[in-house]
Amino acid sequence: MSESIFTDEGYIRPAVLIAAYRGGMFPMAMDLRGDIGWFSPDPRGVIPLDEFHIPHGLKRALKKEIFEIRMDSAFSEVVDGCADRETTWISPEIKASYEKLFELGYAHSVECWREGSLCGGLYGISIGGAFFGESMFSRETDASKFALVALVNRLREGKFQLLDTQWSTQHLSRFGCREIRRCEYLEQLGRALLVDTHF
Repeated sequence: MSESIFTDEGYIRPAVLIAAYRGGMFPMAMDLRGDIGWFSPDPRGVIPLDEFHIPHGLKRALKKEIFEIRMDSAFSEVVDGCADRETTWISPEIKASYEKLFELGYAHSVECWREGSLCGGLYGISIGGAFFGESMFSRETDASKFALVALVNRLREGKFQLLDTQWSTQHLSRFGCREIRRCEYLEQLGRALLVDTHF
């Protein structure tokens, strides 16, 4: 990709990012030097909102209300938590890019707090009736799972049509995540983008 996708401040131009998501693509840093790769997986991971499944053990934990759920109160800290691992695709340029989308109202975080400490969470992008999940992290058992349940509840309340997980994993499959062909994903995405709702 040409460096023209970047602003002088070192983040991907918001219009480029939004257009990419609307077209079924998303960026990842290939290394910490700043090289950006663009991906549109086939098959694509999605969690159908009407098929979301909460494992029995998690249902029991949810009843204990271990964590306080907040949204959009610590976006940068959530991104930092997601990047805090041995290998990460969240480079400084990627972080700055999503912080700019957060400032513009497109990026959101779902956070789990306990006794004033951030214990886990997730972040993603909201455009129309589509939510594009980016990453999640936990510092305490089940924190990211609590955040995922809170996210799905919010999306259902807002009449969202699509929860994109990019890829399916064994962990996400426990919640109903499945793979669909890219052509089917793009059809679902096109319909979701027409929905007038807000996170």
